[in-house]
Amino acid sequence: MVEPEQKRLVDIAAEVMGDEAGKIGITYTGFCLTALPHKKLADEQLWEKKGHRVTLVVEPGTIRHTKGTGKSIRIGVPYGARARMILLYLQTEAVRSNSREVELGRSMRDWLGRMGLSWGGETGKALREQATRISACSLKFYWDGDSAEAWTKGGFVRSGLRFHNRAPLNDRQTDLWEDRVVLDEVFWDALRHHPVPLREAALRELADRSASLDLYIWLAYRLHTLKKPTPVRWAALKEQFGSHYTVGRNFRRDFRLALAPAVAAYPEARVEYDEGDAGLILFPSRPPVAPRLVAVGG
Repeated sequence: MVEPEQKRLVDIAAEVMGDEAGKIGITYTGFCLTALPHKKLADEQLWEKKGHRVTLVVEPGTIRHTKGTGKSIRIGVPYGARARMILLYLQTEAVRSNSREVELGRSMRDWLGRMGLSWGGETGKALREQATRISACSLKFYWDGDSAEAWTKGGFVRSGLRFHNRAPLNDRQTDLWEDRVVLDEVFWDALRHHPVPLREAALRELADRSASLDLYIWLAYRLHTLKKPTPVRWAALKEQFGSHYTVGRNFRRDFRLALAPAVAAYPEARVEYDEGDAGLILFPSRPPVAPRLVAVGG
């Protein structure tokens, strides 16, 4: 007998450790140190997130209104768990196929289905909205000490990533999407040279927890590179993750609540709290995906 939240953590760990399919997901290194917002911003508001040696800037875009005057309208930056899951699919499929042209249709439908995300209802509506935001926005990653000029006109995608407005005639219909999406060439080049492998089972378990998903991705990148126990002070954690939380008055509590599912989804992770200013102590840990299982196209 355990508390409901503790039971959920046990269930997450059990699902990940019991996964026999062994499928992996992929993300770009920059998203391990920065992230999209969790909540909706004003349509005209720019998003800037600083991480260790890198800053992500996402600018809202415009789309042409297909009804009425046909004028372009402003649309805000992508946010929340649904946007993250769409981006994870695009990155995973691009690296798997070694191409910045990603097929949609059934392959994306199947992947989102494995993540527990359906096409209908509020989930489908949220996916459509976030897909539009991703396709319209522009992004820049600024790495300390490196020239950022290559990112000046960067984006997530160059074309595609639009839902058709028509509803499916049956459950097997796959043409809700355009046939393919083409990743921005600058983003694709950075992704294929700096991919980070993740467990698909862990992504599935965290698909509705955007804060926990960000922390899992951060740990997956950080822990296996360590040579010795490394403290991360609360001040540094708050600088990187603090603006993600709507309740800033008790960051330590909110951070702990978000971290617990992330660690449950990463059974190899060795992480301890320090009740003083040291905050979190990270220990060298095995990566969530064994290196021999990762095949990345060059």
